[in-house]
Amino acid sequence: MKASAAGDTRSAFVAHMLHATAPPDFLEAAHEWRRIFSEAWGTFLLVVVASGAVVVGSMSGGAVTLEMAVVAPGIMVMAIIYFMGAVGGAHLNPAVTLAFAVRGNFPWNRVPGYIIAQFIGGIAASCFLRAMFGNVARLGATIPGPGVSELQALIIEILLTTGLVSTILGTASGARNIGSNGALAIGGYIALAGLWAAPISGASMNPVRSFAPDLVRGNIHTAWIYVVGPVIGAMIAVGFEWILKGKPSQAGTMAAEGGLE
Repeated sequence: MKASAAGDTRSAFVAHMLHATAPPDFLEAAHEWRRIFSEAWGTFLLVVVASGAVVVGSMSGGAVTLEMAVVAPGIMVMAIIYFMGAVGGAHLNPAVTLAFAVRGNFPWNRVPGYIIAQFIGGIAASCFLRAMFGNVARLGATIPGPGVSELQALIIEILLTTGLVSTILGTASGARNIGSNGALAIGGYIALAGLWAAPISGASMNPVRSFAPDLVRGNIHTAWIYVVGPVIGAMIAVGFEWILKGKPSQAGTMAAEGGLE
């Protein structure tokens, strides 16, 4: 009885701390539209920067170098986590949203809304780039590099996304990417992955970042690589998280269960 009472006390304390520290935008059903908007807006910014760097680099005759182009989305994600990660969690990526849900830190009934918002934001970004600059540099689409097979690109995307989602799960608060640790680690990983792997696969790690420009430019021949690869990588990362840390934390699970109270 004493052990049960102690467990109830701990659960009540965790619940109290969760509601005391988490912003209303992440906990109240009435504010779900804000979370959806934050995912659409954040993904728009990510795709505009990631694809736009390639487009501008092509138009400017190399004024935007490969190094600049691969570091830019990492810095953009870092900024997004800082300025609105507390609102919607700054997932910005269907593979990340799925990983949080499979891990047990994000409710499945919120997954479709997040993923739809991400695709809307990404497609809007690609439409913006096409309207501004035309169908230049494949609208910044990610494709296997010269001499790289589709299988090789797929394996690299699986590997890169496993590392990315492992970084996210290891630094997130429940299902939210927030704070300096998460912003620096995630933004830094995206930049690092791009610096060595962009010539191989484009270092997408994000189905929306790749599918959106492919859809708008009218060529989805290699889009499957950047959907299948990140999803498989995300699931592997969830498995690794179980090996490293066991079951989801009580606070993380309660954040998922209490997300729409």
